[in-house]
Amino acid sequence: MASATTFYDFKVKDKKGAEKSLEDYKGKVVLVVNTASKCGFTPQYAGLEKLYKDIKATHPDDFTIIGFPCNQFGGQEPGADDEIQSFCQLNYGVTFPIFGKTDVNGDKAEPVFEWMKSEKPGLLGLKRVKWNFEKFLIGRDGKVKERWASTTKPESLERPILDELEKKE
Repeated sequence: MASATTFYDFKVKDKKGAEKSLEDYKGKVVLVVNTASKCGFTPQYAGLEKLYKDIKATHPDDFTIIGFPCNQFGGQEPGADDEIQSFCQLNYGVTFPIFGKTDVNGDKAEPVFEWMKSEKPGLLGLKRVKWNFEKFLIGRDGKVKERWASTTKPESLERPILDELEKKE
């Protein structure tokens, strides 16, 4: 999607495989995370859920986290979409949206990930996602504001997210 200028210009597959427009999140601050159920970083689901609940308590209509399960890193997300949903809910009580399994790198990468990577390259200008639980912060204007590595703990993101929420556009 070469003409895309914001996060809202994309459509993705939801947990049931149906197309969902990211325009549904227009005006919100969104934390996008590529996730996996069998990764050393999987316990970050707990931190992400706490972050989600804490910020939603004070900004109920202005913030969300979106998880995109990905099996491209060490085969750490082998399950089907239904299994992934159950795992997230049963093990971590996840209430934020988890979409369908997604490629974030390579020929079949979801266009929204291609766009986010080009908008905010990683360390040394690398455009590929390095591992599970990489995070992208989208501002109300639909632009990529920040990108964090897998090792960045969700609890350390509260201040940057709140700062972004305080901006009106």
